[in-house]
Amino acid sequence: MVNFTFHKAALLQLLFVSCALAVNEAASSIRSIYLFKDVMKSDTTSLKTSGFNSVLIFGVGVLGNGDIMYYSNTPGSSDVLAASNGTYVGGDGLAAKIQSFKTGTTGIDRVEISMNSQNIKNLMASPGPGATTPLYRNFAALKTAWGLDAVNNDDESLYDVGSTVKFAQMLGQIGYSYTIAPYTNSGFWVSLIKQANAGLAEADRLLDRVYLQCYDGGAGNNPASWARTLGLNVVPLLWVTNDSKPSQGTTVASALSKFTSWNSAGGLAGGGYWNDYDIEKNGLSYSQYGDVLANIFK
Repeated sequence: MVNFTFHKAALLQLLFVSCALAVNEAASSIRSIYLFKDVMKSDTTSLKTSGFNSVLIFGVGVLGNGDIMYYSNTPGSSDVLAASNGTYVGGDGLAAKIQSFKTGTTGIDRVEISMNSQNIKNLMASPGPGATTPLYRNFAALKTAWGLDAVNNDDESLYDVGSTVKFAQMLGQIGYSYTIAPYTNSGFWVSLIKQANAGLAEADRLLDRVYLQCYDGGAGNNPASWARTLGLNVVPLLWVTNDSKPSQGTTVASALSKFTSWNSAGGLAGGGYWNDYDIEKNGLSYSQYGDVLANIFK
């Protein structure tokens, strides 16, 4: 009887651990979308309830003095100075809108800002990445005001490893994770990943996500091949149907086919789209695109 009880308890513990692992595995599947449209004008409710769990706000930039701008990219909207001199100055309404992505009825648990590398090299050289610098203090203020989780690097021209690593490590000190959105120049990204994550355990990686562009300049990218090269699973991105570059657009049916094929080849951490502006401008369905991701990346 004692032996039976022991084995029963062990079996129950094993089942509990298996279930916990399954939950963690499901939680780790990334279903992302880039927010190109002014967040004050986008359909926040649909973004929160259509299967996405990660949003990346596109159009944040650093000025030469370390100030941070939010570029609206939307007709009728104005660019916003978001942080200056270590203080959030972007307005309560914008802060509340961005914080709302992760509150109430929502599937979103991660909010990132996406930026290029303009002015980063010079600012890392002088005054540097220290905690008293305007850049450090501005990113700290922005993180608090917007409830941010990560900064996404969409560098497509500068590719300076040393300054990028310093910047990523500065952000890590503030409490951000760091992610990348490559489409070419794999050698740069390999060096960045190795140096940014040097000495860190897998669970504590600073650079923890790769959003791989698989459209336009990256249309020929093979996610499994990139994953092997980078040493990290990737999140392939497709451009939704659009009227800017129609040949690069992807219908819901085509997205299902591509993500299914890529997923079967391995090396994926999830999937995602560029971008919300085109979905709304062209009267497309958030839920249909989101369902593709939810059905593949559980």
